[in-house]
Amino acid sequence: MIEILSPTELTRAKDTGALVAHILQTLKGRSTVGTNLLDIDRWAKAMIDEAGAQSCYVDYEPSFGRGPFGHYICTSVNDGVLHGLPHDYTLADGDLLSLDLAVLLGGVAADSAVSFIVGESKPAESVALIDATERALAAGIAVAGPGARIGDISHAIGTVLSAAGYQINTEFGGHGIGSTMHQDPHISNTGRAGRGYKLRPGLLLALEPWVMEDTAELVTDEDGWTLRSATGCRTAHSEHTIAITADGAEVLTLRS
Repeated sequence: MIEILSPTELTRAKDTGALVAHILQTLKGRSTVGTNLLDIDRWAKAMIDEAGAQSCYVDYEPSFGRGPFGHYICTSVNDGVLHGLPHDYTLADGDLLSLDLAVLLGGVAADSAVSFIVGESKPAESVALIDATERALAAGIAVAGPGARIGDISHAIGTVLSAAGYQINTEFGGHGIGSTMHQDPHISNTGRAGRGYKLRPGLLLALEPWVMEDTAELVTDEDGWTLRSATGCRTAHSEHTIAITADGAEVLTLRS
């Protein structure tokens, strides 16, 4: 299903996006050396509840997970890249943490992810990894607009990631979003320009480039949810929800 939102729904989407951005920015600031992943999950729940919003994750039970997810945010550390199940782990200096959050407010969902290094140690390879996903995300957003095609976004993202020397996994990527978190169209992190669904004003998309340092192969953790790099290498993930407008694309989850 592909939804095209009405002007009223788009206004609600902006509110949802702003909430997701605020929660992620707050959690990033609180995630320091010594923070437990379960604390991050509790903080996320408290802020979602306080805003009168609903988690898109707690009852989420797709075919690829051992569901329901049962938590409020994805916390992926180091070799974990997607769907990281919060667990009893204390963050250490130099850990690479990815936080991925989706909530529903006013009947419209928004989804965003940020990767960052905890503490004072900043391994150059990890900095480069995060930078590549952020630049790829910006490239995808730059080509999104009415009349563009999904393939244009995929091509822009893939060009940046490939140029940075990373292999690209196509099992998971971006997606449409609206009254539910995951909708069509699928947005691969590599592809051919000029192909696929033509973008229209009112369409919401979640773009999410993610890569692993030296592999494109994923393995599933024993928890049934967390996807890790097959080689144990580090990973990074960046994501924004955007709205296609008459003039281009508006980022709804932009953090301050």
